[in-house]
Amino acid sequence: MKKLLAPSILAGDWWNIGEQIEATIRGGADLLHFDVMDGHCVPNITAGPEILSCVKRRVSIPIDAHLMIENPDRYIPAFVKAGADWVSVHIENVPHIHRTLQLIKDLGAKAGVVINPGTSLSLLEEVLYHADFVLLMSVNPGFSGQKFIDRSVERLRILREMRDRINPNCLIEIDGGIKEENVAEVVRAGADVIVVGSGIFSAEDVEARTRKLKYLISSAVAV
Repeated sequence: MKKLLAPSILAGDWWNIGEQIEATIRGGADLLHFDVMDGHCVPNITAGPEILSCVKRRVSIPIDAHLMIENPDRYIPAFVKAGADWVSVHIENVPHIHRTLQLIKDLGAKAGVVINPGTSLSLLEEVLYHADFVLLMSVNPGFSGQKFIDRSVERLRILREMRDRINPNCLIEIDGGIKEENVAEVVRAGADVIVVGSGIFSAEDVEARTRKLKYLISSAVAV
């Protein structure tokens, strides 16, 4: 299974974000991770569908919208209409997760479920039958630049076994604190989609850093 690199534009320099996005694409980015926060579900506020639409008009790779918002069902249609190709919602924040995943699919996007570091993976047992991907948070959501939670590696291994047993077609995505020094470890533990924020956008040469991460990911797969 091909491993995908998803730069998280939350960590970018918003004065130069267009140039930085283009640099990640030249460096081999497979999709763009677009964090949506409302200040209630998580303690931060970010961009909405209008900004996503602006990005979508200028890029050819898919956009992965991670919704950290209350009542996501209300806003999912707007994000898909704006150009989100993948949409994920938090299992901790959605009472009828099957209905929400089906809504996303009916609108034509890939449907994902997100799980926080402190939430038991057992909650995903039934959800895995219906999800196109699972996003495992390796930091507590809300802010870019946080330190990777080491326990996430073991959680990846457990999730991979569960995924292989229930729905082998479901991708495993990981987000939070991924850098050059730990990207190979998370790939070997089971991650299919690797979200990297400050690990890319803090570099002086964003294109070169993206290309280096792609190399490290492919090297980890080859081991």
